[in-house]
Amino acid sequence: MRRIQLLMLLMCSLLIHSIYAEEVGAVIAPNAALSNPPTSTAEVKTATQAVSPIYIRTVKGDLNKIYQQVFTSLENNSYFIVFEPNIGKQLERFKQRWGDNYNKNQLESIRSMVFCNTWYANEVSNQDPTLLALCPMHITFTEKQGIVTILYIRPSQVARGSKAEKLALEIEQDVVRAIEAGLNQ
Repeated sequence: MRRIQLLMLLMCSLLIHSIYAEEVGAVIAPNAALSNPPTSTAEVKTATQAVSPIYIRTVKGDLNKIYQQVFTSLENNSYFIVFEPNIGKQLERFKQRWGDNYNKNQLESIRSMVFCNTWYANEVSNQDPTLLALCPMHITFTEKQGIVTILYIRPSQVARGSKAEKLALEIEQDVVRAIEAGLNQ
């Protein structure tokens, strides 16, 4: 039952994010938030206001290979993968029930990676326990016609105005660096 609930939460999250990204045309440079990292809370606000709430990175390649590279990179950077839902396989079970409403974007694969770093989780809980809503974090991977899209909710966008805003940006930059390192393997 818990797996189904988590899967439904991740599916809803993916749907909301894809709708938002489509509406605002949220394709951004992969390292947009990494240049000149902010050093003050005021700079954090300035840096995060112009950035999409979703990190979006597209690459050519095989989803399974890219997924494994990012998985390994996250683990090498002290993140623990706690759950690996194959959302596409779960959705496929409803293909007949949903009929024409099934997979209108013709995504060939949808996978997610749920992960956490216990040190960061502790720091977030110390600074702003409400931001534990971000823990565990997740990355979603989609594939269509040889193009893999990587989606990650930017913690800095959720943490605006929080005591943990600067920490959230640090976490975000660390995760994005790990994703990029995985893609460059």
